[in-house]
Amino acid sequence: MPGIDMDRAWDLHPQVSVRPEPFGALLYHFGTRKLSFLKDRRLLAVVQTLKDAPTARDACATAGVPAPDLDRYGAALAALHRSSMLVERTS
Repeated sequence: MPGIDMDRAWDLHPQVSVRPEPFGALLYHFGTRKLSFLKDRRLLAVVQTLKDAPTARDACATAGVPAPDLDRYGAALAALHRSSMLVERTS
């Protein structure tokens, strides 16, 4: 499954709440009532960094994602986008 465009800016949907947990985090979308589990604390760091990063690639770098793992994290971000948890940032 292809990932998102890592050279674009992304953020959590405004209706998504993040609840950190020992295993990672729970994401809840109040509009769709969907729940997503993040089972990777580094992915949580990426998601939390997206709002301030110019691109998803930069968010991954800030969170310490090694270059060989970028495709895997891009695929995880794409899954969050498909479930409406992430939206492309336009400003």
